[in-house]
Amino acid sequence: MPHEASSAHPPAAQARTPLPRIAVCGIHIESSTFTPYVSTAADFDVRRGEAVLERHPFLAWGSPLREAAAWHGVLHAGALPGGPLDREDFEAWRAEILEGLAELVAGSEDGAPLDALWFDVHGAMSVRGMEDAEGALITAIREVIGEDVLVGTSMDLHGNVSPTLFAGCDQLTCYRTAPHVDVAETRERAVRSLLDALAAAPDGLPAPKPHRALVHVPILLPGEMTSTRVEPAASLYARIPGLAAREGVTDVSYWIGFAWADEPRCQAAVFAFGADGAAVDAAALELATAIWEARHDFVFVAPTGSFEECLDAAIASPARPFWISDSGDNPGAGGADDTTGCLAALAARPEIRAGEVTALLVSIVDPETAGRAASLGVGGRGEVRVGGRIDARDPGPVPLHIEVEALDDSPATGVATVLRVLAPTADESSSEPRPTSRQPTEQRPTGLQVVVTSRRAQFSTEAMFARLGLTMTGADVVVVKMGYLEPDQHAAAADWMMALTPGGVDQDLLRLGHRRIARPMLPFDAEIPAPSAADVLR
Repeated sequence: MPHEASSAHPPAAQARTPLPRIAVCGIHIESSTFTPYVSTAADFDVRRGEAVLERHPFLAWGSPLREAAAWHGVLHAGALPGGPLDREDFEAWRAEILEGLAELVAGSEDGAPLDALWFDVHGAMSVRGMEDAEGALITAIREVIGEDVLVGTSMDLHGNVSPTLFAGCDQLTCYRTAPHVDVAETRERAVRSLLDALAAAPDGLPAPKPHRALVHVPILLPGEMTSTRVEPAASLYARIPGLAAREGVTDVSYWIGFAWADEPRCQAAVFAFGADGAAVDAAALELATAIWEARHDFVFVAPTGSFEECLDAAIASPARPFWISDSGDNPGAGGADDTTGCLAALAARPEIRAGEVTALLVSIVDPETAGRAASLGVGGRGEVRVGGRIDARDPGPVPLHIEVEALDDSPATGVATVLRVLAPTADESSSEPRPTSRQPTEQRPTGLQVVVTSRRAQFSTEAMFARLGLTMTGADVVVVKMGYLEPDQHAAAADWMMALTPGGVDQDLLRLGHRRIARPMLPFDAEIPAPSAADVLR
């Protein structure tokens, strides 16, 4: 039985092979509990065995890190952020992970033990009916692998570090940039920390466990107020390399926490680990105190307003292209990806209807409309009702006359199409007489293009636009379902604003109705206590 296999460390005489054995597993998703979307196995890229390792270039065959250990991929499932994961799918993956780890713990043919585990997760996964999914998963894993196995994890800085997750992991680290341009660097750092600790282990004995310190800071803010492009997050994260370079400290990390889940674990956290307990405690408390001192200084990464205010500014501006983030329905944070308030406003705008201003909305998930476009084919015209099928808040599905301008099909988007919105030649807003029922209405192109996909997707790179024959700079106004802009988008935008739109990842947290988070908590309360030595978990 797996629990029995984990209860005792193998005898010293057969405890170590020349190469340590390291297992890799994890479930990686960011989940909004405020979106009506339910994530299922169909949303995930699921890998097993060698395919788990192939995700990481630094573990390619022949690379120094690959050659430093015997690596064993168990299972990794990763998805675009969404809603809470279906419990049945989670349980199936958990069972498979535990079974695979039990086999590894039982030893290889030469009796070598499992030395370490790389727990490759996001940190903000929610599962229906659970409140700390990663904590539950690592607890179950520990019951199989035992306490001697060294566990390290790499996470998104928008994850959460609960006391349960902390108890199950020896080394934790997270990204230091938002947007996240250091994903591979963070994962490699986690792997190197594991290997360094294993190299320091005496022959025949488990790797020594580091001193650890965790300090929670009761602040819960959206990533768009904590981007490392702006202060104070830029300076706070800039402190980390210096703290991690101190004698006796191996690494220091700062999690913003995940603002769009209503769970007790959701709040900012600082974690440090290393060989010197006093130095580790001091580094963690110093950074936590700096975050507390800056608690009222966090601001949005861009100018904000309602969508109507942002669209007014975009049309009036000489800057082209002018980008607008539909931030409340950002699928990159778990939004449904199909609210239609922005689409309805764009379609009704006189300057866009007349073609005086061109606008591109990227993108809305709607399998029915994507399928209809595929059946019409490029150049085909028809009537569709777009969006509002998952998050059905006002105005719901938007009826449009369209012409199909492009079609594509890829694993990332499913069927994807560019739809040109059409309007009657005698515009509804004009005083010209409308055709009678016996006179067919002639349709003319407006200035509006809409990208519709059959899978939830986020067009964050030039390459994704190019697959549909689009560019990031081809329209006067580009509306994206994003929060802060990703690097390619940011480079393309001559100017931009963030629309504070409603949705499952509303930037106005007070509108969402959190009920289960710890209190007091900024911004829900006016003030929070300063961190102290008594707040340090070890």
